Amino acid sequence: MKKKIIQVEEVPPILEAIPLSLQHMFAMFSASVLVPNLIGINPAVVLFMNGVGTLIYLLISKGKAPAYLGSSFAFIAPAGIVIATQGLGYSYALGGFVVTGAVFCLVALIIHFCGTRWIDVILPPAAMGAVVALIGLELAGNAAEMGGLILTDTYTQIDPKKVAVFLITLCVAVFGNVLFRRFFAVIPILIAIVVGYIAAACFGLVDWQLVDQAPIFAVPNFQPAKFNWTAISVILPAAVVVVSEHIGHQIVTGKIIGRDILKDPGLDRTLLGDGVSTMLSGLVGSVPTTTYGENIGVMAMTGVYSVWVIGGAAVISMVIAFFGKVSAVIQSIPGPVMGGVSFLLYGMIAASGLRLLVEQKVDYSRSRNLVMSSVVLVTGLSGAFIQIGQVQLKGMSLGACVAMLLGFIFWLIDKFHLANDYADAPEEEVAQVEGENV
Repeated sequence: MKKKIIQVEEVPPILEAIPLSLQHMFAMFSASVLVPNLIGINPAVVLFMNGVGTLIYLLISKGKAPAYLGSSFAFIAPAGIVIATQGLGYSYALGGFVVTGAVFCLVALIIHFCGTRWIDVILPPAAMGAVVALIGLELAGNAAEMGGLILTDTYTQIDPKKVAVFLITLCVAVFGNVLFRRFFAVIPILIAIVVGYIAAACFGLVDWQLVDQAPIFAVPNFQPAKFNWTAISVILPAAVVVVSEHIGHQIVTGKIIGRDILKDPGLDRTLLGDGVSTMLSGLVGSVPTTTYGENIGVMAMTGVYSVWVIGGAAVISMVIAFFGKVSAVIQSIPGPVMGGVSFLLYGMIAASGLRLLVEQKVDYSRSRNLVMSSVVLVTGLSGAFIQIGQVQLKGMSLGACVAMLLGFIFWLIDKFHLANDYADAPEEEVAQVEGENV
């Protein structure tokens, strides 16, 4: 039975839209709240500004590019360095966030005038499919870690209860996606989280202390940004990571919804939306934003692409920011529950990369295609990194940069061979062959 698709511009009935929006909000909540907790700031301001930023993003992208903006992990390390630096502090990290957002806007302006044809040239399908697959594969370890399947500093031994909750949640999500009918077929993630939470409570894995201590109402702790060149120079290199991540996310989102959002509304608009959101977040005390793989996975799994649903999730996030008890209940969802749903969502993203390779009919009998996919995947999954200031370029971001570099080199080789092979040919014939190669 083919899944019903709710298209980008469709407005679901309110009774359907609310649980669909809750599903998107739950999917991003755990990761998005983790960032302010690691930095040491109030999560309420982050939840509020993530919602505001998402609405701004949807408005700037003309409601044609469904995406939820959550907290970016790329800034945790540089922000921590600024906070720990004597004489600075988090207010100066905020100034770095504002400047980084301005850089996003500048890059968007350059793309507006230069276009996106360069992406087709330096990211051919063999590279693009591998980059998309990396988005999910890179995150798979995080899902397994949350599920208690990997020994870490947090989980020093395998806990059967956590593994059981992980498996229960994952099974509900997997079999629910296949077996559920009617409206339940589009909210398997929400149902899996609820069932997983109940199972975790039965196993005694839910910490109610956070809920008991949380106030009923809580006003987000807004604070102004301060600017210092040292802090800006530490924060700014993270822009490279987020821009490459943004391009990858837009490519995979376009493939999932069946539309070329790099052209309409355009990569310039989506990056501008992310830039404006990051600037505003920095100005009031929040963290930089980025598109979220969790929400991309929800769209891939459920077939719900509506920007109205995502906008509803943004509004819910803004409202929750003022209700401490509600926020605490959601924060109390144990790692194995979120690990169970994320395990499937990240896999859906990786599968979207494979789907792209199949649909584009990538010919792996050609050495170029085989080499490009191989190098990109190994680069992203090997743990290799490049240090840029206080920021590590690794995983999907490094893989995307390597893919672009290889694509550009192969393009130059093609141009060189073309110049030699058609040195005496008419200009019309050369132009035709160039178009076919691109």
